[in-house]
Amino acid sequence: MSTTDAATAPATPTDTPTPGRAPAPTSAARTSAASGPIQDGPARRTFAWQIRFAVLCLVWGFSFLFIKVGTEGFAPLQVTLGRVAFGALVLLVFLVIKRERLPRSARTWGHLAVAAFFLNALPFSLFAYSELTIPSTLASICNATSPLWGMALSVVALSEDRPTRRRVAGLGIGFLGVLTVLGAWQGFSGTDLTGTAMALGAALSYPVGWIYVRRTLARGEHSHLAMSSTQLLLATLQLAMVTALFTSAPTSFPVVPLLAVFTLGALGTGVAFLLQYGLVAEVGPTTAQMVTYFVPVIAAASGVALLNEHLAWNTPLGALIILAGAALTQSKPRTP
Repeated sequence: MSTTDAATAPATPTDTPTPGRAPAPTSAARTSAASGPIQDGPARRTFAWQIRFAVLCLVWGFSFLFIKVGTEGFAPLQVTLGRVAFGALVLLVFLVIKRERLPRSARTWGHLAVAAFFLNALPFSLFAYSELTIPSTLASICNATSPLWGMALSVVALSEDRPTRRRVAGLGIGFLGVLTVLGAWQGFSGTDLTGTAMALGAALSYPVGWIYVRRTLARGEHSHLAMSSTQLLLATLQLAMVTALFTSAPTSFPVVPLLAVFTLGALGTGVAFLLQYGLVAEVGPTTAQMVTYFVPVIAAASGVALLNEHLAWNTPLGALIILAGAALTQSKPRTP
């Protein structure tokens, strides 16, 4: 993922969008107190955050490859279940280390159950199913449309977000990029529309979930780590029930796909949350959200180099147009 600190919060596929990661600037500002004081000097801080930024880009960029490899040995729902389960395990370990508790309010758990569905269970599953028929590269590009969906939805659902010419222009440019990726001028030939629609649906699910979070949990009294741990636990429970109903237990556990699922969950979901949480607290949401624009590049490079995926000329061109549009929707005009 994704992907996620402005009001229209782009979310990367592999990120774990959770209340704990709060992409909105107002929410991100609240994370700094919870993360504790920063002890390093200015020079050391700058060097450290750049390394963590690069690691986060790599983790999220390679996550699309891990999804593809995971589905070669397991059903998509099983890949997603393993992903959220390993991610939840990582967060729970840090929760114990910090001696924090999960929320006790039934109302909070109810809201987090909805957030878990739209921010984890649904998009993660859609990406896993989409990569059965489309390249991991295309899935990552579809994920980059999340801030475009977020901008469009926030104008309708959030009264504080008003449309501007700049944001509307960015939205139009971004969706022009989508049509370029799909090869609209040649009748979408060579593109699996079902798989692509699933990936675009996953990208749409993230802003839907974030708008719900902002409306219901923006002023919670619990730490972001506690809220995020609870959300991933609920996503694990949701997927465990669905997976048991619609898939058969694996007859074997091939090593490479199993390692891919473990890495996807532990690094791409659990550790990635902690990295992004620290970046937002240390350097602010504007800088932290720039991760979104590196993810498709890394995903495309890994897909071509390691999975032998083919890129037509319109795919990278469309990706650049999408990212330009997304950046425009997140930018603000300079004040004199």
